[in-house]
Amino acid sequence: MSTETISLWIMAILYIIAGINHFVMPRFYEKIIPPFLGNKKLINWLSGIAEIILGVLLLIPEYTSFAAWGVIALLIAVFPANIYHFMKGWRKKKLVWVLALRLPLQFVLIWWAYSFT
Repeated sequence: MSTETISLWIMAILYIIAGINHFVMPRFYEKIIPPFLGNKKLINWLSGIAEIILGVLLLIPEYTSFAAWGVIALLIAVFPANIYHFMKGWRKKKLVWVLALRLPLQFVLIWWAYSFT
């Protein structure tokens, strides 16, 4: 198995697990969704489903590129939640360094997904 194939499988499994986690720990995700976005439960549900579907599609060769673009779009779409989460942490002085590291990690994840377009 090639390094590229292993990388793709790892990425797919991470998104599938992350998607499932939206349903296992919904409160965590709902708390970091900015209030101005509206229905937090629906947004959490939709993003969890999207992660699961995109993770599965990454593993189907005919859909890998499409799914990678979908992952990129999803990562861009959830970036405001990561900023909001960081700002909440900053105000409460909780996990600030972890939340700060998460912001540039989004760009690494986008680059990783882009490598499969």
